[in-house]
Amino acid sequence: MTNDVRFQRMVLVWLVAAAMLLIPAPVLAQGTNIDLPDNKYSVSDDVKLGREAAAQVEARMPILPEGGNVDDYVEQVGRRLVNGIPREFRHSQFNYEFDVVNAREINAFALPGGPLYVNRGTIEASGSEGELAGVMAHEIAHIALRHGTAQATEAQSAKFQLPAIGGAILGAIIGGSVGSIISQGTQFGLSTYFLKYSRDYERQADILGAQIMANAGYDPRDLANMFRRIESQGGSGGPEWLSSHPNPGDRYDRINREARLLNVNSARATQDTAQFNRIQAELRSMPRAPSMQEIARSGGSSSGRRYPAESRIERRVEYPSRSYRTHTGGNLFSVRVPANWREFSDRDSVTFAPPGAFGEYQGEAVFTHGAVVGIVNAQSNNLREASQRYVNALLQSNPYLRQQRSFRRATMDGHQALSTRLMGRSNVTGRSEIVTVYTTMLRNGNLFYMIGVAPRDQSQVYNRAFRTMLQSLEINA
Repeated sequence: MTNDVRFQRMVLVWLVAAAMLLIPAPVLAQGTNIDLPDNKYSVSDDVKLGREAAAQVEARMPILPEGGNVDDYVEQVGRRLVNGIPREFRHSQFNYEFDVVNAREINAFALPGGPLYVNRGTIEASGSEGELAGVMAHEIAHIALRHGTAQATEAQSAKFQLPAIGGAILGAIIGGSVGSIISQGTQFGLSTYFLKYSRDYERQADILGAQIMANAGYDPRDLANMFRRIESQGGSGGPEWLSSHPNPGDRYDRINREARLLNVNSARATQDTAQFNRIQAELRSMPRAPSMQEIARSGGSSSGRRYPAESRIERRVEYPSRSYRTHTGGNLFSVRVPANWREFSDRDSVTFAPPGAFGEYQGEAVFTHGAVVGIVNAQSNNLREASQRYVNALLQSNPYLRQQRSFRRATMDGHQALSTRLMGRSNVTGRSEIVTVYTTMLRNGNLFYMIGVAPRDQSQVYNRAFRTMLQSLEINA
């Protein structure tokens, strides 16, 4: 073989190798590249702003109880999606958290640094777990790409400094009627510039959301299907999630195109699960969720408790029924309660009260007879110290009450516990009221409590119901 022939073959081998390196990305099942937008804020700024905004959301929006079946399920789907975030968009400082807002509208919104909220109406309207995951993946993408602070960066013509733009960023993230509710508690009004993401940011969230879904084992086409589903269910005004997510008209095709680039096999992807169907059934068995308009009209509540509009406080209230039913508080506890008492859940507690004993007083949700079971951050490893701090918080928010005795030893489902009694003349009924408080520590460091409330002249009757509840209580944490 001559040297010329050898040289020609070497050149041919080199050209073939070079050609293989130039294979287009789609053949390698890679999705569309995304460039992070300019951002003058640090990752720690996102975390700080998100934490402050989340406190406003949870003070003014009704959040379903943490640790309940619905909350656990949404957290599970969220964690699966977070694990699908591409490495280049992961931020170790971000703490992704998932909560469900007890609101009827189809909506979801994300805050900088990780907090994400899904309306109950979104879960009920979804046709499958894949469609719900699509909405959540889209919102996770906004967080991962830091769109909230990036959009604030673009608006620097207003020359806000970081501490002053918290309210504006909050409006940027959530917009719509949610933004108007939250803005009631912010120092600065919400600029209309911030009420919607730009179309470029929405395009990025669609693409990255599709990639997150594919990485997590879902089919991105379910996100495209969800856009069409909620658009058809939204009525003349359109669902809130679409109203705060500008739709250029081609996003359905764009997401399906991204799914093809990612070589997603629809037959192998998770679309529906038995757990999703059980959660939908549980939500549909609950009392009707309030609308955003109703939440706004009520002005919000620090507890998140909501009573039906027709509820009212009455002078005469039914005595506790002699028959009981079992209430299960997610995986945390179960307790037997009088059959004629209704239940109202917020983020970390459940209130049980008979008709005529709950309603609004001076714009606040109140109840005059019944019980509350819940958890709080103990802020101490010492049961007595943690319990006193909790009681002090109760006294501060109910200044008509006074602690009548020091703590006494008690038990709650075999756990070491304490009890104390508060008394005072209720501003609502004008009658002397007795509040009995039981507390115990959970293994995770939270303080578990049960409170019984009744007018003093009826306390003997209600104490029997409280004792039955206490004796039936089973704590699973």
